[in-house]
Amino acid sequence: MTSATTMMNAALPAEYRDRLMRLAREASFEAGARLFEEGRLADRFWIVRTGTVALDLHVPGRRPAVVESIGAGELVGWSWHFPPYVWHLGAEAMSPVRAWEFDAEAVRALCAQHAEFGRAIAVWVGRVVAQRLHASRIRLLDLYGPYGSGSPR
Repeated sequence: MTSATTMMNAALPAEYRDRLMRLAREASFEAGARLFEEGRLADRFWIVRTGTVALDLHVPGRRPAVVESIGAGELVGWSWHFPPYVWHLGAEAMSPVRAWEFDAEAVRALCAQHAEFGRAIAVWVGRVVAQRLHASRIRLLDLYGPYGSGSPR
């Protein structure tokens, strides 16, 4: 349930996309590889080129609950943008994944140097966070709520 406004190509003007992409490096993950673990340092992020990444939440006594699947053009990871820079979820490649990887510190430094670029990145990441929180809430209610998602009737 990704909104077009959370996709990098729609969220950032071409000039800012180009500036961000100058910091990108290619990365790939085999199916089953963990990109990051909940509670660990959030020092990078990715934009998926091909494949699917599952975002999951640790649930004591159970398997991690998948709260959302991320595909081509989508941002994987937003915790790098907000102190204390610790992952709030985990992420696993559900298929072979090719992605652009970004060093979080380098991107934060560029945001600090160029205020308008930094604002554009912050608005983009904020939209992603809002969308992911909404999707996570619905998914967790579906998994663990007594009456499903509780969507209004």
